[in-house]
Amino acid sequence: MTDQTYQPTLSQLRAFVAVAEYRHFGTAATRLGVSQPTLSQALASLENGLGLLLIERSTRRVLVTADGKRLLPQAIATLEAADRFVASAAGEGLRGTLRLGIIPTVAPYVLPTLLPELRRRVPALAPHVIEDQTARLLEGLRSGVLDVAMLALPADAPGLVEIPLYTEEFVLVVPRGHELAGRSDLTPADLDALPLLLLDEGHCLRDQTMDLCRTHDAHPGAVGDTRAASLATVVQFVAGDLGVTLIPAMAVPAETARGTLDVATFAAPAPGRTVGLAFRSSTARGDDYELLAEIIREGRPR
Repeated sequence: MTDQTYQPTLSQLRAFVAVAEYRHFGTAATRLGVSQPTLSQALASLENGLGLLLIERSTRRVLVTADGKRLLPQAIATLEAADRFVASAAGEGLRGTLRLGIIPTVAPYVLPTLLPELRRRVPALAPHVIEDQTARLLEGLRSGVLDVAMLALPADAPGLVEIPLYTEEFVLVVPRGHELAGRSDLTPADLDALPLLLLDEGHCLRDQTMDLCRTHDAHPGAVGDTRAASLATVVQFVAGDLGVTLIPAMAVPAETARGTLDVATFAAPAPGRTVGLAFRSSTARGDDYELLAEIIREGRPR
């Protein structure tokens, strides 16, 4: 039974959150900058004070118990509030470690301008960037592995706040000399019967493309087992005359720079997507993420 007078320390909560995040005591200790025995003692003191087992240890793996999963979001919220308190006392908001998740169809086109801009405007910030697919980024937000994620909206995930950043159109990339090359009046129906190349399952751009085709009753032709894990690869498939593909407008300059491809655009209203930030509603850093959103909007390539 939990002692109602017991008050956990921030060090104990950090130990719990770190072990729950990394599922490895050595890694968690390294990330916190403490010794493994110190970490283990802090976690044990927390469990003893609460009268609960939060982490199940074995020689092969580390698991978060049911009580641990129940209390983890509150532990994260408490630490975030404490970090925000210290930052406010220092007179600055966006500072310290920021674990930023970002989807692969955004990262290569935003980071080259975003990271230098962050260094210039908020030098006290230490961003840790994790590129991954949407589902894993959302799980990272829920578990506390990530602070904020940049992805396609809406994420439709409970417990998260979303900040729209910008909307971008989809552009059809075709082999050089294709019959649709240079068109600026495409409609989604023009995708019917085209050999449409898609990213692997799990990429939101794949889902968005398929939803677009279903909505407009377009039935692209099959391209066999050809598939790609990145836009750079799928565009090279197009250059090799294996099919056509849709990519976000921001990716066009980088992915078509070699000059072996043509593009076609859609008539208004063109299909596209909204990119934004998502973060836990329990965080005390909402103002920080509003500032981050402002920096992204101002610095993104046009």
